[in-house]
Amino acid sequence: MVTNEQVRILMKTIKTERTLELAAAKAGMDVKTARKYRRSGKLPSEMKQPHTWRTRADPFEEVWKELREALEENAGFEAKTLFEDLQRRCPGRFSDGQLRTLQRRVKVWRAVEGPQREVMFAQVHEPGALCQSDFTHMGSLGITLAGQWFDHMVYHFVLTYSNWEAGTVCFSESFESLSEGLQNALFELGGVARTHQSDRLSAAVSNLSERKDFTDRYNALLGHYGMEGRKSQAGKAHENGDIEQRHHRFKRAVEQALLLRGSRDFASREDYEAFLRKLFEQLNAGRRERLAQELDALRALPATRYDRPKEVDVTVSSGSVIRVQNNVYSVSSRLIGETVRVRFHAETLDVFYGQRCVEVLPRLRGRKNHCINYRHVIDALVRKPGAFEHYRYRADLFPTSRFRMAYDALKHSLPTRAHKEYLQILRLAAHETETGVDDALRMLIDAEQPITAARVEALVKSGQTPPPATDVRIDVIDLGIYYGLLDGLALEETMT
Repeated sequence: MVTNEQVRILMKTIKTERTLELAAAKAGMDVKTARKYRRSGKLPSEMKQPHTWRTRADPFEEVWKELREALEENAGFEAKTLFEDLQRRCPGRFSDGQLRTLQRRVKVWRAVEGPQREVMFAQVHEPGALCQSDFTHMGSLGITLAGQWFDHMVYHFVLTYSNWEAGTVCFSESFESLSEGLQNALFELGGVARTHQSDRLSAAVSNLSERKDFTDRYNALLGHYGMEGRKSQAGKAHENGDIEQRHHRFKRAVEQALLLRGSRDFASREDYEAFLRKLFEQLNAGRRERLAQELDALRALPATRYDRPKEVDVTVSSGSVIRVQNNVYSVSSRLIGETVRVRFHAETLDVFYGQRCVEVLPRLRGRKNHCINYRHVIDALVRKPGAFEHYRYRADLFPTSRFRMAYDALKHSLPTRAHKEYLQILRLAAHETETGVDDALRMLIDAEQPITAARVEALVKSGQTPPPATDVRIDVIDLGIYYGLLDGLALEETMT
């Protein structure tokens, strides 16, 4: 096959050689071929005709009209789905190797006759004009704290011009988490962008109201910082594209940093958050030039943070519990029948009575969960021990695994008094020290001694502490036992 370079050499040598034969020889081609290219004045690539004809019969020619009608009715059909349907309806007619042929034909149909595709329009970002934020789940990274799986999310914030980003660990897509994460980012940044864009988060967007775009609390948060709110359309995640892309790259960066670290386990949440702060610093290190332009255009921060938490009034039930957002929390039995005010924060609930904060409770995630503190109900249970066995929230009355083991041991040794003895032990933990009672239970369990409330109380008051869990004593192994076994096996083989 003659190449473009050969023809270029031919055209050049024709001007210097006396005959066409000499020029063709120097170009490495036949005289007739040289005459053809001299006559046309074109390169081989320019003379090549596009391949528009089929080299073999189309196996789908007879059924293509039917397939095209199916695609026109529903363009979401995949070629593989249509092919498998053909194989079911026409057994033996189409082999698996013909799938690729149909896939190519469907691809051409989509490009030439199919529906119009959505066009993404590149945007021009201005310094200090727009910031975006959203929540991203971190469960896929396998983070653990002291060996326990840490199920959490990160509220992720980004400036669209410089891509400067920040994040806050959280546990739900609540308004409190949004407020805390957004304010943390703004105060770390040192300024306020003109517009904040979010996904259609129920914490910020009034998805059930046609009269207003945002919730009252979110509007108040934006108003405190002088920002304009913007939301993406339903089902249009690409409109929040900067933060969506940063989610992907941020989690990939976390994955790589974890690989370099050599472990996904952290001693505490504080250690993990320090790890994330250092990572964000590294990610932002290459954005200083564009960030400087952003900082010049940002508005000044207000003097104080926005702090107007949601509050609800609830009545303490006869079971010494309150129900907040379909979750149950215990409070002091002194408050039974009283109305208390509950103030929401990202991770805690403050319970107020008479302008005084009487409880700070861990905020539960999800719904239909419960958090019962045994200290709130133990005195009442001691007076009514029969209620313990079938108490709805009994599982919350075992502070550690050793308390559960102690109760099981009591049921075995004192089946008729197990619940009474256990409640006395639990009361001791409430009024003395839970750690001391746990240590006492450990000593009794390890020594295989009977467990009673009197024995536990005596150990707690003695101040005796168990040896560290890392002190493991291994008895010396008598190898003569194994030699005896080997001799016995040898004797059996001899007899058989």
